[in-house]
Amino acid sequence: MSRWLYSLAWWLALPLVFGRLWWRGRKEPGYRAHWAERLGFPDAAAATRMTLWVHAVSVGETRASEPLVEALLSSYPDARILLTHMTPTGRATGKSLFGHHGERLVQSYLPYDTGFMVGRFLRRFQPCVCILMETEVWPNLVHSCARSGVPVALVNARLSERSLRRGRKMGALMSDAARAIPLVAAQTDADAARIRSLGAPQVEVTGSIKFDVVPPQAALEKGAWLRARFGNRPVFLCASTREGEEALVLDAWLRVADRPRGALLVIVPRHPQRFDEVEKLITARGLSVQRRSRLDAGVGDADVLLGDSMGEMFAYYAACDCAFIGGSLMPLGGQNLIEACALGKPVLVGEHTFNFAQATEEAVAIGAALRVPGADALVAAALRLLEDEGARAAMGAHALAFAGRHRGATLRTVELLRRLLR
Repeated sequence: MSRWLYSLAWWLALPLVFGRLWWRGRKEPGYRAHWAERLGFPDAAAATRMTLWVHAVSVGETRASEPLVEALLSSYPDARILLTHMTPTGRATGKSLFGHHGERLVQSYLPYDTGFMVGRFLRRFQPCVCILMETEVWPNLVHSCARSGVPVALVNARLSERSLRRGRKMGALMSDAARAIPLVAAQTDADAARIRSLGAPQVEVTGSIKFDVVPPQAALEKGAWLRARFGNRPVFLCASTREGEEALVLDAWLRVADRPRGALLVIVPRHPQRFDEVEKLITARGLSVQRRSRLDAGVGDADVLLGDSMGEMFAYYAACDCAFIGGSLMPLGGQNLIEACALGKPVLVGEHTFNFAQATEEAVAIGAALRVPGADALVAAALRLLEDEGARAAMGAHALAFAGRHRGATLRTVELLRRLLR
């Protein structure tokens, strides 16, 4: 596919794209705001100082970018960060994490990937570097940056076999983009090999920046607040669950007659637009539910706590006894288990973890995580852990050791970026 056809497809699709934004805005109003930014007309002030551009598409990438953004602000005291996103939840997360930096960090949506829109965006901000987080490679963006003399770096990069196959189907469109990226900092050797196969000229293995994320003190305090409202009940957390998984877990939970006395199931869906849907799944099974947004005096006798809040995942991990990492019971690739490990929590995962394959395999091998074949095995394993304090302590110690072993990716990445900027 040529870039010309690719750009034409974008222009033809724009009415459908904006229709979809409006439709999604029914449940998540943020999708109906800042549309001009998506067309290359940013609201943020134009460049008046050295601008380091970091693109973090949504919540996960934004949270992962925290150590890097903080390190860049410290390393370049006269610079500002331009942080771009594609989703309102990512934008809200960025504001929560970095709002205290004031004018040193500005936010915008990334314009859609047409040369015209991206070019206008570049002329407005005049960044000295474009830093893409994890998997965000846009052909026209990369081409426009190269034409404008803005070096592009893909950092904390990961590429699964499935994504590699999709990339190869795009032919020269993706390989040309890969060859135009002068620096890739990959999470693992396997990620690096797959990215090199697309034609990227310089790929270094730096590890995952996510290991350098430090649990904020405020999140730990919020976790203690939550735990106090849970009382002495054993707590099983299902974190970042995806569509279809909640029903599997709830049905498996109900099939167990001899659960530990007072065991509390906490479900935190990954996408906020599904909070009401998940509440209906819970009540349809005859279970009582308490929503986090209405949690004041305590959880009471509720069977399930629905985590209907954003930006509190560290707090949920801090408050639980063991945690399942969502997206892994179904073939969705799984989510990041590093935050749970950093807090010394026993981790359970399903069979589908291809998005974080190496980290998950290492966590399982070291005894920090346990892989289960399905929902019934998941609930059975969780209930065993809730009743076995010694097993929880052992897994928790392994989790802390696993998280500590892999720290340092941020410093390695910043040094590579320093060379690129030089």
